[in-house]
Amino acid sequence: MKTIYLDYNATTPVDPRVAAAMIPYMEEYYGNPSSSHVYGIEPKTAIIRARGQVAELLRARTDEIVFTSGGTESNNFAIKGVAFASRGKGNHIITSAIEHPAVTEVCRNLERFGFEITWLPVDETGLVDPDDVIHAITPRTILISVMHANNETGTIQPIGAIGRIAREQGILFHTDAAQSAGKIIVDVEALGVALLSIAGHKLYAPKGIGALYIRRGVKLEKLIHGADHESNLRAGT
Repeated sequence: MKTIYLDYNATTPVDPRVAAAMIPYMEEYYGNPSSSHVYGIEPKTAIIRARGQVAELLRARTDEIVFTSGGTESNNFAIKGVAFASRGKGNHIITSAIEHPAVTEVCRNLERFGFEITWLPVDETGLVDPDDVIHAITPRTILISVMHANNETGTIQPIGAIGRIAREQGILFHTDAAQSAGKIIVDVEALGVALLSIAGHKLYAPKGIGALYIRRGVKLEKLIHGADHESNLRAGT
């Protein structure tokens, strides 16, 4: 009996068109995109093109997209990056009780460094109440992080409403859009987010690639130090 794969929220297969697009950069255009010689030109051009494609998907600007190793790194970079860059402003982070471990474990780790985390409840349908967000905000709140779509229930959170609250209060807002990007419209301006994470393997790309949208002007503490790749935000070839 042939098995049928239905767990696309866990991962998707690589689309044949994606694999075909990648092969030339494994077999022929294998140069380091940071190299100034001819072997680096084609890979660098491909990365620029790919960054533009991700920006178009999210309706963002090209320079607001940073490539990472996946959704987990994107979430870590967004949350820890804000936390350590904004310690002089506050130490309070608001998130929900139903986030992916790539968010909850980051927040629990930050508690070890003196950060205070508020865990928002959800209703019987898995939704966060924007009023609960308002009531949780304190003068020390530096970040709100609520996922766009839940990986188990599929519940889509009222990100636009929470985004408006965050902007009115001058608080940075992050959403984990690993389960929504490529499935529903993800417009960073309409959602009102300052940071948004996506994972390639959730939408037919290979495992080990993701991206973080960082709104212009948002400052993050780097997680990975080295050369000045990704606009000097994330080192690694």
